[in-house]
This record gives sequence, C-alpha cells and structure tokens, in this order.
Amino acid sequence: MEYVKGKTVVITGASKGIGAAAARILARQGAHVVLAARSTQALATLAKETGGTAIPCDVSDFDAVQKMMAAAGDVDVLINNAGLIDPIARLTDSDPDAWGRVVDVNVKGVYHGLRAALPGMMARGAGTVINISSGAATSALEGWSHYCATKAAVLSLTRVADREARGAGVRVMGLSPGTVATDMQRDIAASGINPVSQLPWDAHIPADWVGQAIAVLMGPEGDTWRGQDFSLKTKEGRKIAGLPPL
Repeated sequence: MEYVKGKTVVITGASKGIGAAAARILARQGAHVVLAARSTQALATLAKETGGTAIPCDVSDFDAVQKMMAAAGDVDVLINNAGLIDPIARLTDSDPDAWGRVVDVNVKGVYHGLRAALPGMMARGAGTVINISSGAATSALEGWSHYCATKAAVLSLTRVADREARGAGVRVMGLSPGTVATDMQRDIAASGINPVSQLPWDAHIPADWVGQAIAVLMGPEGDTWRGQDFSLKTKEGRKIAGLPPL
C-alpha cells in the first residue's frame, strides 16, 4: 500500500500479539516500524526480522514514552496498542494495586502516547493515531471491571483527541477488533469468568487480520472513522479491511 510505504510507525506493546503482527505487516508494506515494549529480547528479535527500531519502553511512564517518541523522530503514525487484562476478577475479589496497574497501562499509556505524539503531528499538519479499542468500551462484562472501564476511557480519549487535533490535519481513530487469538485470550479462557472465556479458540480472529485493518486505516479509508471506533465485528468493517466475511 503506497500510503504505508516510507511512513514511520510507532507501535506500543509491539513484542507480541497484535503489536507484533502489525509490525510485520507494515514492515512488509514498506513502513519503518518503531517497536516499543518492555520485553527487550522479544523486541530485539522482532526488530531484526522487520528491519525496525527497538526501543524498550514502559508506556505507564510518561518520561519513557516521551524519550521513545523523540528517538523515533518525525512520527507519521502512532498505534496505541499496549494493554492489559490480567488479573481478571470480580470487583469484590479484585486487588486494588493490580486494578490500578491496568489503568496505568490501558488509559495512561494511551494518554502518554497522545501527549508525546500530537504536538509534533499537529505542528507538521499531518499524522494518524490508531488506539486499539474493544467492544468492552461499551459493554459490561463480569470480571472485567478494569478492562471495560479503561477501554471506555480510551474511546473517550479518541473522541477528545479527534476534536482537538482534526483541525490541524491529524486523524485520531479507534480500532475494535473483537476477540483475537493472542496470549490475552488464553488468560481470558483460563479465568472461566463470563461468556467470552467459554468461546472456542477458532472463534477468535488471527492477529494478522488486525494488522491488515491497521494498514487500511492508515489510508483514505481511515478518514471516515475519525473520532470513533472502527469495528471488525461488522460485515462493513470486514469488507473495508479486505478480510473474509462474517
């Protein structure tokens, strides 16, 4: 895709799952991928595979995110992908410190990415931010108070960032992929809480499909989805992303 080629794309949570799949797909299409995550060895391996740049980074630490973004240079695209769901627990059984850690990554991590990337994008009059969202942003699921609350916050951040940055030529949108065959789904299945944990493995889409959707949203198709979540759980979304139908 011509609108991917030559772009500098920062991907948080890039060491595995959706982040790693997106890095491979975008690199094959000619993007320079900047890989950010806490897992240094996994990042180094992926950077060698993709020709990208590995920058170890904890997204819950704003100073670390700001330094990572500065090292990346002029960032064309930011994929706010880093996220946690573990430990899954009902409110009455939840650990406050663990619950807060999910907020630090899922909400503050997205805010930190926006705060570090938007000034440069707005000054240049161009840029795209894709926040990885979830159907949990608008749903209530037992045992997922932390995940539902944080994904709802991410959707609000997407809306506010779009309102503030659209006039400067920056596009901000969300991507709600549905359930994806990653380690996170294994954690969900192990919890045994709520219907999502009971889904068979073949009900989850491959992480590569999400990477393909990200590539499509980087182009003109993404304009339609500014300030909202693009969903891969709809016939329209699958068709736009060039994926098999539901």
